[in-house]
Amino acid sequence: MKRKEKSPRIDIYARITETIVADLEKGVRPWMKPWSASGLEGRITRPLRHTGEPYTGINVLLLWSESLARGFEAPLWMTYRQAVQIGAQVRKGETGATVVYASRFTKTETDSRGDEVERDIPFLKTYTVFNCDQIEGLPDHYYHRPDRIIDPVSRIDHADRFFGNTGASIRHGGSKAFYASSSDHIQMPPFESFRDAESYVAVLSHEATHWTAPAHRVGRDLSRYHTDRTERAREELIAELGSCFLCADLGIVPELEPRPDHASYLHSWLKVLKDDRRAIFQAAAHAQRAVTYLHGLQPARAIKEREAA
Repeated sequence: MKRKEKSPRIDIYARITETIVADLEKGVRPWMKPWSASGLEGRITRPLRHTGEPYTGINVLLLWSESLARGFEAPLWMTYRQAVQIGAQVRKGETGATVVYASRFTKTETDSRGDEVERDIPFLKTYTVFNCDQIEGLPDHYYHRPDRIIDPVSRIDHADRFFGNTGASIRHGGSKAFYASSSDHIQMPPFESFRDAESYVAVLSHEATHWTAPAHRVGRDLSRYHTDRTERAREELIAELGSCFLCADLGIVPELEPRPDHASYLHSWLKVLKDDRRAIFQAAAHAQRAVTYLHGLQPARAIKEREAA
């Protein structure tokens, strides 16, 4: 019985990890795919549930990849049942995309001394969703596409305010971008040294994700970052995903040219993902927590404006 319960979880982790590994082996970072899609410049957003609530964590990567592979432009997704409930219908012959749901349940067991103990057991299950482009009969607002951003200055101003609101110490100078845990500051090269403002924001988003790590923020252990290559690879993957999530939330199209260190990171990420099929799930979850923390530092008005957008 235990074997039957265990195998579906293994299949889900393995299947999704294998897909991401296949892209990385081609030198492609799958979480960067949406920004390379033609016609979508300035209109990147997170995938959205039918309620308008953004997907989070690993589901962002899964649905971004699905949208690009199949040419979907609508950001909204829903289950077959949800479509039927609002009087719509998935077109005949359409196939859905897989998203995952992670949770825990409590099981009471008897220990070796005969005492009853409660144990939290994590579980992962999948369900199928369809893009609005696959569904007929939806109200018009479900087919809304994100508006193309016309004024890049206001968009960048918005990003500057976002990072200013975090209270992070951001210093400029030198030629490298990094987070210094000893002094708790983010070091950025001069703004003028970047190819464009979007590239600057993408790199700052990456370093801001690192900045969330200390225990008084989200509590990610960086103690072995400089001594353990695997731990460094995991943290850099978290920061990479955090940067993508933030850029999507801020309406920023990030840099697509590889940084000098990306080749070595690709190699290290491949090793981590091949050794641990849950690594990409864990990295996406950590990245989501970091981004949620940064959003939580924004004034209430800014949060409401983001939700309304």
